[in-house]
Amino acid sequence: MAFEETKVIDQITVTENGIILFREATRVLRDGVVIAETFHRSSAAPSQDISGLPENVAEIAQVVWKPEVIAAFEAERAASAV
Repeated sequence: MAFEETKVIDQITVTENGIILFREATRVLRDGVVIAETFHRSSAAPSQDISGLPENVAEIAQVVWKPEVIAAFEAERAASAV
Protein backbone atom coordinates (compact mmCIF):
# COMPACT_ATOMS: atom_id res chain seq x y z
CA MET A 1 0.00 0.00 0.00
CA ALA A 2 1.47 3.30 -1.12
CA PHE A 3 0.19 6.57 0.31
CA GLU A 4 0.62 9.90 -1.43
CA GLU A 5 -0.50 13.47 -0.68
CA THR A 6 -1.10 15.97 -3.47
CA LYS A 7 -2.16 19.62 -3.54
CA VAL A 8 -3.85 21.24 -6.50
CA ILE A 9 -5.81 24.42 -7.21
CA ASP A 10 -9.05 22.80 -8.34
CA GLN A 11 -11.36 25.83 -8.65
CA ILE A 12 -10.78 29.39 -9.81
CA THR A 13 -13.57 31.95 -10.13
CA VAL A 14 -13.41 35.61 -11.11
CA THR A 15 -16.21 37.83 -9.80
CA GLU A 16 -17.65 40.77 -11.71
CA ASN A 17 -15.55 43.26 -9.71
CA GLY A 18 -12.31 41.40 -10.43
CA ILE A 19 -11.85 39.48 -7.18
CA ILE A 20 -10.34 36.05 -7.80
CA LEU A 21 -11.60 33.21 -5.60
CA PHE A 22 -9.66 29.98 -5.58
CA ARG A 23 -9.69 26.65 -3.78
CA GLU A 24 -6.78 24.36 -3.01
CA ALA A 25 -7.58 20.68 -2.62
CA THR A 26 -5.29 18.49 -0.54
CA ARG A 27 -5.83 14.84 -1.45
CA VAL A 28 -4.58 11.71 0.25
CA LEU A 29 -4.31 8.79 -2.13
CA ARG A 30 -3.79 5.12 -1.42
CA ASP A 31 -2.59 3.20 -4.45
CA GLY A 32 -3.80 6.06 -6.68
CA VAL A 33 -7.32 6.22 -5.18
CA VAL A 34 -8.44 9.30 -3.23
CA ILE A 35 -9.26 8.26 0.33
CA ALA A 36 -9.41 11.73 1.92
CA GLU A 37 -9.71 15.30 0.70
CA THR A 38 -9.67 18.72 2.40
CA PHE A 39 -10.09 22.20 0.99
CA HIS A 40 -8.70 25.65 1.68
CA ARG A 41 -10.32 28.68 0.06
CA SER A 42 -8.58 31.99 -0.62
CA SER A 43 -9.15 35.17 -2.56
CA ALA A 44 -7.16 37.92 -4.21
CA ALA A 45 -8.33 41.47 -4.93
CA PRO A 46 -7.37 43.65 -7.91
CA SER A 47 -4.07 45.48 -7.41
CA GLN A 48 -2.97 42.97 -4.75
CA ASP A 49 0.64 41.76 -4.89
CA ILE A 50 0.52 38.52 -6.87
CA SER A 51 3.99 37.26 -5.94
CA GLY A 52 2.64 34.95 -3.21
CA LEU A 53 -0.22 33.52 -5.25
CA PRO A 54 -0.15 30.09 -6.91
CA GLU A 55 1.24 30.36 -10.43
CA ASN A 56 -2.02 29.61 -12.27
CA VAL A 57 -3.94 32.14 -10.13
CA ALA A 58 -1.26 34.81 -10.72
CA GLU A 59 -1.46 34.21 -14.47
CA ILE A 60 -5.23 34.79 -14.41
CA ALA A 61 -4.74 37.95 -12.32
CA GLN A 62 -2.32 39.33 -14.92
CA VAL A 63 -4.96 38.85 -17.61
CA VAL A 64 -8.01 40.02 -15.65
CA TRP A 65 -6.61 42.93 -13.65
CA LYS A 66 -6.47 45.53 -16.39
CA PRO A 67 -6.00 49.17 -15.27
CA GLU A 68 -9.72 49.90 -15.67
CA VAL A 69 -10.65 46.87 -13.48
CA ILE A 70 -8.24 48.01 -10.76
CA ALA A 71 -9.55 51.59 -10.93
CA ALA A 72 -13.18 50.46 -10.68
CA PHE A 73 -12.38 48.17 -7.76
CA GLU A 74 -10.52 50.93 -5.89
CA ALA A 75 -13.39 53.37 -6.53
CA GLU A 76 -15.94 50.84 -5.25
CA ARG A 77 -13.84 50.20 -2.15
CA ALA A 78 -13.42 53.93 -1.48
CA ALA A 79 -17.16 54.53 -1.86
CA SER A 80 -18.04 51.76 0.58
CA ALA A 81 -15.53 53.07 3.16
CA VAL A 82 -17.43 56.35 3.55
